[in-house]
Amino acid sequence: MAKLTATGVKAASAPGRYGDGDGLFLLVGRGGGKSWAVRVQKDGKRRDFGLGSASKVPLKLARERAVLVRSQVEAGIDPVAERRKAAGIPTFRQAAALVHAEHKGSWANGKHQAQWLSTLEAYAFPAFGDVSVANIDAPAVRDALAAIWLQKPETARRLRQRIRTVIDWSLAKGYRDAPLAMAVIDKALPRQRERVKHHAALPYADLPAFMADLRSKETMGRLALEAVILTAARSGEIRMATWSELDLAAATWTIPAERMKAKREHVVPLSGATVRLFERMKHYRRLSSDLVFPGTAKGKPLSDMTLTKALRDMGLAVTAHGFRSTFRDWVAEQTNWPAELAEAALAHVVADKTVAAYQRGPMLEKRAVMMAAWADYCEGACGGNVVRMAG
Repeated sequence: MAKLTATGVKAASAPGRYGDGDGLFLLVGRGGGKSWAVRVQKDGKRRDFGLGSASKVPLKLARERAVLVRSQVEAGIDPVAERRKAAGIPTFRQAAALVHAEHKGSWANGKHQAQWLSTLEAYAFPAFGDVSVANIDAPAVRDALAAIWLQKPETARRLRQRIRTVIDWSLAKGYRDAPLAMAVIDKALPRQRERVKHHAALPYADLPAFMADLRSKETMGRLALEAVILTAARSGEIRMATWSELDLAAATWTIPAERMKAKREHVVPLSGATVRLFERMKHYRRLSSDLVFPGTAKGKPLSDMTLTKALRDMGLAVTAHGFRSTFRDWVAEQTNWPAELAEAALAHVVADKTVAAYQRGPMLEKRAVMMAAWADYCEGACGGNVVRMAG
């Protein structure tokens, strides 16, 4: 293969690949742009590495870079990682800012966006914020965690996860040669006595009596709470529900993706009892709002505290969210429906194909049967008998 010349590089205009030998190529794009690439093959695997724009990298320098890349690959070194290192390895503080910038768009909760960095600023940056991410080691991380591990266990667990995220990102970017030895760090920390607190839930055996008590008095908070229970939805999904999302004739409630925790549209099949509840809510409908459960302030939804107050007034130390656990326990212990069906009803994140299947057709129909049985149970119509899944 004839080698390129500086004149030939400048004159090349037709789109294509021009070889210089030893895997070095001049690439000419359709728009006339020119760049360098070197193709290297090792252990039966072939990779192309960019060497820069031909307008900035002359032929001689391109050949030198190609030689370096080939030598690195032969020595088992990743040229891309080496190039990133040469560009400057960030400090832990700088890396954390970059990770935050990349991830914050996927966090729907604005409070979480702010807390993600503030936790690191308070407990990690003072210890090793200005240290290169390549040099952050297990002892430094252990000591930072140990300072709050017993006094602030929940914050410490979040700190641990966020430090690990930054380190894993640095590893993926080629700034580190190895991950943190998290198993070693965990073993070197004292055991925390505090455990993650779950939402207090009402035992499903007590639910029929509770529902009768709940319906003995009609308030906006009690009506919303009844909707939470019958649909197994999150309280926020009920409080923000709109009439435009409901199709009472088809007995479905379609919650748009932007209102769902998993950012996926969720279809809720409505039992007869739930449809009747929403029909009753028409009496409270306001012309100034599309909200099914309007709050006291014009255009504002019902507050979460209104549901909590309804429970406190009934003398119960449980949460609205806890009724989702009540539903899940009932399905697991009193029915033969598969776990996937219950998870779909709760809009938990499972495999994409599974989610899609349970949102339409026969599987949606099975969910409708399950929710109807749940409504019957809530009203005491099913007693404690095992509910058989429809075929």
